[in-house]
Amino acid sequence: MCLAFISYQQHPKFPLLIAANRDEFYDRPTLPASEWSDVPGLVAGRDQAGGGTWMGVTRAGRVGLITNYRDPAHLKTDAPSRGKLVSDFLSGEMSAETFLHDLQPNAATYNGFNLIVGSMDALYYFSNYREGVLQLPPGYFGLSNALLDSHWPKVQDGKERLRPLLFATEPDPEAILQAMCYDTPATDDRLPQTGVGLEWERVLSPMFIRSPRYGTRCTTVLMIDNAGRIQLTERTYTPQGASTTRSFQLNPSA
Repeated sequence: MCLAFISYQQHPKFPLLIAANRDEFYDRPTLPASEWSDVPGLVAGRDQAGGGTWMGVTRAGRVGLITNYRDPAHLKTDAPSRGKLVSDFLSGEMSAETFLHDLQPNAATYNGFNLIVGSMDALYYFSNYREGVLQLPPGYFGLSNALLDSHWPKVQDGKERLRPLLFATEPDPEAILQAMCYDTPATDDRLPQTGVGLEWERVLSPMFIRSPRYGTRCTTVLMIDNAGRIQLTERTYTPQGASTTRSFQLNPSA
């Protein structure tokens, strides 16, 4: 997951709305969103290389997503999979706050990450590039490959592009999916400098990334209403531009 917009306790009907794009190399094996046979009630895509996920939800309303923090100068070749952090939270019973506090002592063993976990009632953010666990206040947030709400073009422009859709009286997943496909690069004067070189900064600057080997692999829209009913819609993409859409409806656990 490399770009996410999160409306938390802002909508009168949907206390949690998330629109997110996952960017990855096309040759990294991935399973599309489904209910995991080994964790009943968990719906997420699955990274077959690391075994974890980039974003998912459970029938009980546990939510998790992760983005990489872009810092190629400090990349560890032997680091554990960051996607396992999401699946470990979703498959467990530990509170989000406790989970993140327990993670802190070992956070430096991972490559850079931003992790958001919790539920529609309490949402927490932690990055191994900042101090401490942050309980998010009600608000509207953008997250990419730097810290939460960093002033990157895709984050700031994307928040404005998604705002009318996430705050609509009846948010439309299809309209949100389409908006997340905006692929116009930022101008050079607005590009961040993250150590990957100018050409890659250009490639990585749009909300939706297209390149021969690396790009946006899927878009996910998560909607949780006041009654705890969950709708997760995922659209996956091939390098050639073909797409497949799946939708899941989860009622609260009895």
